[in-house]
Amino acid sequence: MVYEANARVKDPVYGCVGAISYLQNQVSQLQMQLTVAQTELLRIKMQQDLPSPPYLAPTNNFINIDSQPEYLNFPSSTTVIQDPSLKTESIWT
Repeated sequence: MVYEANARVKDPVYGCVGAISYLQNQVSQLQMQLTVAQTELLRIKMQQDLPSPPYLAPTNNFINIDSQPEYLNFPSSTTVIQDPSLKTESIWT
């Protein structure tokens, strides 16, 4: 009661409720900062746990397309097969 009376003297409108509200806001902000710090630590730990990609030594093994005719036997993209059994219906009508 003494604390409440002293708080009322310092802040006649809010008294100790103003101090409690201030402390609750401060706790909320600190919890947010803690969450951000924990997230950052987890991100760093996950980056360290990732295996590094294997080193690939450069090679001179180039594929000669002219000597590989199977690479050139692909269907033309202009060939369109239309199936009359498929009916198209507009969703706008």
